[in-house]
Amino acid sequence: MRREGPSRLMIVDDEAEIRGMLADFLTREGYVVGAASGGAELDDALAAGEPDLILLDVAMPGEDGLSIARRMKASRTTPIIMLSALGDTVDRIVGLEVGADDYIAKPFDIRELRARVRAVLRRGDIAPQPTEVSVAASGSTDLVPFGEAMLSIADRTLIGRDGELVALTPTEFDMVETFLRFPNRVLSRDRLASPIAPDAPCPLDRAVDIRVTRIRKKIETDPRRPRIIRTVRGAGYIYVPKPPSA
Repeated sequence: MRREGPSRLMIVDDEAEIRGMLADFLTREGYVVGAASGGAELDDALAAGEPDLILLDVAMPGEDGLSIARRMKASRTTPIIMLSALGDTVDRIVGLEVGADDYIAKPFDIRELRARVRAVLRRGDIAPQPTEVSVAASGSTDLVPFGEAMLSIADRTLIGRDGELVALTPTEFDMVETFLRFPNRVLSRDRLASPIAPDAPCPLDRAVDIRVTRIRKKIETDPRRPRIIRTVRGAGYIYVPKPPSA
């Protein structure tokens, strides 16, 4: 759960004019806003404190936004919204694959940015309530078995078999929670996408498939031959809880 007080945003863009424009607008919206011109300045800012959300430009000299996002997601769960003048679907898909929580193509309406910032922060704010399925499956209101891992509802992370914490993005956590609520039921991609975004910035089916693939890598013994989250051709996916004796 996030800290009390105004949400802290970090804008990372090599163009000072864009940084200034976004910082002015978001400050007027009530956020505490920091800015960085690239990866090095971002690292310095993160050392001083973690923001609640990073707005990250893709096309920057030196370390580009995709590389920064991949590096960030390897060690932290801070939500990231990618900003890019590259409007091609492939570029948007790559952004999601490296762990971005949302993606906005430039030029964008500032009101759309405001809505997406609020949506991503809201996903991170919601403290999920234990479901009947969760309590029955684990006997605990916090740790819930999920594949080869345990889901910590309080920390919104997975705990692997070796005890190592495995980070989940807010949208991955929402999808895991949906699977837990509806075990052994085929869920369509539309149903799984509903907590992600009703106006997903790339083809909806592909966005869902990307997130399922990322989750499988974290909870399946062999993600290439999934047994926990199975594909139902032409219909969607089904979560099959791991039997206690498996």
